[in-house]
Amino acid sequence: MRIAAAQVLSTGDPQRNLDLISAYTARAADQDAAVVVFPEAMQCAFGNPLAPIAESPQGPWAQQVREIAEYHGVLIIAGMFTPARASASSRPRVRNTLLAVGRGVDSSYDKIHLYDAFGFRESDTVEPGSKPQMVECDGIRLGLATCYDLRFPTLFQYYAREGATTVVIPASWGAGPDKARQWSTLVRARALDSTCHVVACDQPDPLTVGQDPVSGAPTGIGLSAIVDPAGLDLATAGTGNELLIADIDAARVDTVRQTLPVLKNCAHWEKAQP
Repeated sequence: MRIAAAQVLSTGDPQRNLDLISAYTARAADQDAAVVVFPEAMQCAFGNPLAPIAESPQGPWAQQVREIAEYHGVLIIAGMFTPARASASSRPRVRNTLLAVGRGVDSSYDKIHLYDAFGFRESDTVEPGSKPQMVECDGIRLGLATCYDLRFPTLFQYYAREGATTVVIPASWGAGPDKARQWSTLVRARALDSTCHVVACDQPDPLTVGQDPVSGAPTGIGLSAIVDPAGLDLATAGTGNELLIADIDAARVDTVRQTLPVLKNCAHWEKAQP
């Protein structure tokens, strides 16, 4: 299966972001991609009010993504924001959601691990999800994860044990000292400790594309990558707008898991615990 990762910078305008999705999906489809992955916060960039633009996965913004996916015959995975459950808090919150639509798939995933780190508190405005989610395209099962989820290997290993051979992780990775190294290391580590392909699609560095980053908001560093289950790079990006294309081979996962049976070894250790 051919998969694309569209490293593009979203804006505060959801309609303008749909135009980006349409343009990059067309480019990916022209190269025979079956799946096109966009970053976290693709509906609306961080640093903008999120509650006013949050909508159901069945709402008008998501419906237009469906229409783009249907027109090009692909599965699109892109970050959006959906309304949180009603709460007594006076501050409205949303859910940080991945929409996955097209090619017979209509699903969503709410980000489980919220980015309360490095001086940022995503939980102030975002309600966490609680359930992993997988989708299937052309016989390949893909686990869904978002940004800060990358730091939690058990989620990736869960997906692998449930039959996923690829984990897709859209992100808007916050910049800062040593953050680029951490991103690059973690992407490859998650591939190795789950023996899955990892498709990590980040927002680009705003400065690279001629825009000032929003102060205090995680607005991306680029360096998207498609990595095989042995941690080897299939495609990598720089820090600007870029479209990555790579072929995902489920047989490669089987081969790696035979020579590097970390899932089997880990399960044996877990069963031995009291």
